[in-house]
Amino acid sequence: MALPRPSFRVWLFLLLVALGGGLALLDTRSVREPGPVPQDAAGEPDFYLEGARLTRFDAAGLAHQRVDTPRLVHTPHDDVTRLTEPVARLVDDGGRLWLAEADSGELGPGGNPLVLTGDAQLEAPEERWRLDTEELHYDADDGHAWSETPALLRQPPQRMRGERFDAWLHDNRARLTDNVHGHHPPETREEPES
Repeated sequence: MALPRPSFRVWLFLLLVALGGGLALLDTRSVREPGPVPQDAAGEPDFYLEGARLTRFDAAGLAHQRVDTPRLVHTPHDDVTRLTEPVARLVDDGGRLWLAEADSGELGPGGNPLVLTGDAQLEAPEERWRLDTEELHYDADDGHAWSETPALLRQPPQRMRGERFDAWLHDNRARLTDNVHGHHPPETREEPES
């Protein structure tokens, strides 16, 4: 005795069940497990984010500071946000772009100041200069960046070293102080062809 052949509706039902099961299996595989909950001397964090982008806006509603980081941790005890490998885009009052990055960073209470530590860099792409230092502070309210650790300022082919660095981004001014020395090759001007 032969079994009756399943109807079209039975085949369709089986196909939908198989498709639903396959989609459920794919969905569970795409869930990314979070990393371990970070521990910090300041206490247990109230939140942490992975793959984060933070943007600050000025009083006129214009974005003037953006920080991208693969991981940030906020501790409520001191209201500090700790950043891993932050990359910052800073915009001054004149609309000029400044780039900053480091191995780690902190945003103080209320999101200011930004402190970058470990191979910290500040770059002014329009002026073609770059600062390398161990720790860089940036006050977004004043547009003031400074370092109290030895700093190397480069604007090819020139380079200068000093013990302290200050830059006022809104005024497009920079100052290197204390034990400053550098290399300033003479300008070479090409003679006009006759």
